[in-house]
Amino acid sequence: MDRQLIIKEFYQQYGYLIEYGLKVNGIAHLIGDYNVISIQTPFIFDRTKLPKKFMGVDVRDGTPENEMPNEFQISDNSTEYIWAYQRFEGYVDKHLDLIRKTLGNSSLTRAQMLDAICFGDFESHKKMCTKWEAEGTIPKWVNR
Repeated sequence: MDRQLIIKEFYQQYGYLIEYGLKVNGIAHLIGDYNVISIQTPFIFDRTKLPKKFMGVDVRDGTPENEMPNEFQISDNSTEYIWAYQRFEGYVDKHLDLIRKTLGNSSLTRAQMLDAICFGDFESHKKMCTKWEAEGTIPKWVNR
């Protein structure tokens, strides 16, 4: 794998998103000889514009903890799941105008906003959360 070529190509295709807060950290080496393209984005960012994989390498997005909204601040991850789909719904419902303004599109629907901020596919994430809750993989949602 030519890391420099992959990052160069990624910039060529997705570099326009830098003006919206995209930061490309480079290729990260994870456990088990697993490589990913490591990127950072602000919490309010249209993730539907990003690929899940690029040139055969998974793309991993992160938002710095100090940039996470209050709705995503948790004190105990054994009793709460930071990425619970209900958090995304609550956030979008409270911040419709802010999300539309930040993403520069005043006609975004609720569903489009959920997709944008929730990993690019809200319904898929919701299904996974529901499954994980049933299996006990993540804590059951409790509206706090």
